[in-house]
Amino acid sequence: MSLQQKAIKGVVWTSIQNWGGQALFFITFLILARRLGPSTFGLVSMANIFVSFVQALLGQSFADAIVQRKDVEDEHLDTAFWINLGIGITLFLIGFSAADLIATAFKQAELTPIVRCLSVSVILNALGSTHQAILRRQLNFKSLAARQLIGQTVGCGVAIAMALTGFGVWSIVSQQLVGNLVGTSLLWKFTDWRPGFKLSKQHFQDLFNFGINVVGMNILVFVSLRADNLLIGYYLGPKALGYYTVAYRLLVTLTQLLTDTVRQVILPTFSRLQDDKEKIRQAFYTATELMSFAAFPAFTGMAILSPELVLGLFGEQWHPSIPVMQLLAMVGLLRSVFNFSGAVIMALGKPTWNLVLMLLDTTGKVIAFLIAVKWGIVAVALGLLISTCVFAPLRLWAIYRLVQLNILTYLSRYGPPLLGSGIMAGSLLLCKYLLHPYVDIKVLLGLCVGLGALIYLLSIYLLVPQFFQKLLAIARSAAPASWQKKLQSGSK
Repeated sequence: MSLQQKAIKGVVWTSIQNWGGQALFFITFLILARRLGPSTFGLVSMANIFVSFVQALLGQSFADAIVQRKDVEDEHLDTAFWINLGIGITLFLIGFSAADLIATAFKQAELTPIVRCLSVSVILNALGSTHQAILRRQLNFKSLAARQLIGQTVGCGVAIAMALTGFGVWSIVSQQLVGNLVGTSLLWKFTDWRPGFKLSKQHFQDLFNFGINVVGMNILVFVSLRADNLLIGYYLGPKALGYYTVAYRLLVTLTQLLTDTVRQVILPTFSRLQDDKEKIRQAFYTATELMSFAAFPAFTGMAILSPELVLGLFGEQWHPSIPVMQLLAMVGLLRSVFNFSGAVIMALGKPTWNLVLMLLDTTGKVIAFLIAVKWGIVAVALGLLISTCVFAPLRLWAIYRLVQLNILTYLSRYGPPLLGSGIMAGSLLLCKYLLHPYVDIKVLLGLCVGLGALIYLLSIYLLVPQFFQKLLAIARSAAPASWQKKLQSGSK
């Protein structure tokens, strides 16, 4: 099987993982949101701010170094595992000890036990980090998808059962811990490798030289993604953070379903091509086409259907989330254009470039949040959109420098999805205008989603048939070998 076929199959399995997992998570999120309310979600979001920071310190630094290296020895794997585990245990102890201070800072005494329990996830992630890196390096996304789906299924089942029987905030806490425990156990099951004790200073240095930049980026990513939550929770309280969290949750869901599906496959795939600029350039164009085809209509639909999504799915109590969701949809559209370029930069062995770009981007976001938070959650979302518009194009400049992109060729990849999304947007607005007075909001939402998808695909098929045929060719190459033979024989 060629590297291109492995990469496309990796996208398929990652899509299955993301779509299946996010479907489970979103259904669970809907049930819990209706059952628990904004303040409960705000509390868990506050606790997750600290846990996410701890995870950023541990992160995927050594794991990404293992994936990116051309040659990996047993000493690399053993060193990465034991260093990760040692860091994980240390960070867990820090989190457990600092829980009271965090609760005092937010003036929410209920945070102490929540932070302590969620800190256990740091150790669980450390135990599976090296095994996950091995599977990523092997492009074994089928096993990674199975691990993610099974873990999330068990975690979501526990959360729903606990929420329905009155456990409140502990439903969400248990969901995260159980999902992590099951997922880590499956990583060990799916990987033959077991840690030994071949630790080496030289092999640690090999990983550290690459990984230290990843740690820096992880911290900056944490600040970039969590500074808004931190400031909203501190200045506006858990209820406002709950409203913001619901809107942001849909942004995260769509991002993981669409952009992250491509991004997770790019690092190991492009790492194999790092010595061939022409192949990397063509692969980047293909990744751009796949990503824009799915992301453009999704985020456009999210912006137009935000009132129906919030009121129809979550209920009237979440009404303040609507304008936030509309602004965040535009953020998602921009991120889908630029964000996965970071994985390309990493694959080409330029982590310092990524670190500098992330530092600039994060600084802009923090300044925007500090200015906006006094005016409420809508202003914070607007600040995020503005800072994204200003700093995101820098990533395209970095890719241009590294692989000598043809800008016109690159921009042309966005033409068909942009055209189809524009036609779909006009159709959705007309549908809402005509049917809103007469149709229940949930029915209207279902009709609009189905109509939007149909019109988008028809627009691509009728107006840009060559683009549609290219997508079909990519889909055929991802099919099992037995299916490909049948398709070839049937076409003769």
